[in-house]
Amino acid sequence: MDKSDWQEKGEGHRQRLRDKFLAQGIDAFTDSEIVELLLTFGTPRSDCKEAARTALARFASLPAVLDAAPAELQQIKGIGPKNIFALRFIQGVARRYLRQRVVGKQYAHSSREVADYLIHSMRGLQHEVLTVIFLDATHAIIDSAVVAEGTVTMNTVYPRELVKAALARNASALILAHNHPSGNLKPSRHDEELTRTLYLVCSFMHIRLLDHLIVGSGTTVYSFADQGIIARIREECRPILERTS
Repeated sequence: MDKSDWQEKGEGHRQRLRDKFLAQGIDAFTDSEIVELLLTFGTPRSDCKEAARTALARFASLPAVLDAAPAELQQIKGIGPKNIFALRFIQGVARRYLRQRVVGKQYAHSSREVADYLIHSMRGLQHEVLTVIFLDATHAIIDSAVVAEGTVTMNTVYPRELVKAALARNASALILAHNHPSGNLKPSRHDEELTRTLYLVCSFMHIRLLDHLIVGSGTTVYSFADQGIIARIREECRPILERTS
């Protein structure tokens, strides 16, 4: 088979993948086919099938391939800077889509969508990030923003800046979220201390802290509210708030 025949066969294969997506949607694809098609966006005239299989074998899952560092991806034969750009770009689009999809929705009715956004945006990060979701008086989502990066403790999170960001958005309530790169969802003592301090600071400004979520490496999040920690902190802080009211 000469080069022109190979390219014609390869283009036919890629067109069949595109047609399958249009006819049947993403659920008809294997993870290998998804990675393959994404890689071809970077190098449309190259056969990316083997590179996709190798990437999935090395990183074990589609999310892990998308989260992988460029230096690690480039160790795979057939994956270069253009392919990596395609992977990173589609991941960035997905993050923006998930983030913007929840704006304006009631948190009580879209908490799963919020969790999906947080999982996709935080899972795979090698450092801790603190994200704040801002809500109005009806608990509709106004916006979200990363307010701290690095080890998330009182030494790296500045309550004044967090409150300033909330007031700038006319937020009446907040939800905190941070990730544990280790994958462990269990909150640390520092996590609880941070939550308690921010609960107090927000309460003084008549802003409610509704929850603190921890994102690990899986598809679930740890909720301080669901585990009763927010309720306990509320009771612990009540005497302080009553004395100062």
